[in-house]
Amino acid sequence: MSDEHWYEDETGPMVRPYTVTRGRTRPSERHAIDLMSRVTALEADPPGAGIDHARTALLELIRRGPRPVVELAADADLPLTVVRVLLGDLAEAGLIRIDAPRRLPVTGPAAEPGLLREIVERLREI
Repeated sequence: MSDEHWYEDETGPMVRPYTVTRGRTRPSERHAIDLMSRVTALEADPPGAGIDHARTALLELIRRGPRPVVELAADADLPLTVVRVLLGDLAEAGLIRIDAPRRLPVTGPAAEPGLLREIVERLREI
């Protein structure tokens, strides 16, 4: 969890999310940012990559090690939509790499529709 919070516990957010994202609700279409996309910091900051506090704080979280987008949103304590916009900005600046989530092939007994229906039914019972 980040030591810096962009809110006061008693009063709520100090900076509204739309201010942090400059009014945008989506990252640029050049970046597909899935919940499980893996985000990795790149080695060096390019010259003149002046970024604001919100993006710098998120970049510091990413530099602790590659992790999924959803985990970054939880650690940053920011809405997922805000984190996706900020990640798009960091990717545009060449500071991070966003990799698509790995898809595992489903084969064998786990792929049987009957077994999957039974699992769903048992989960509903709980």
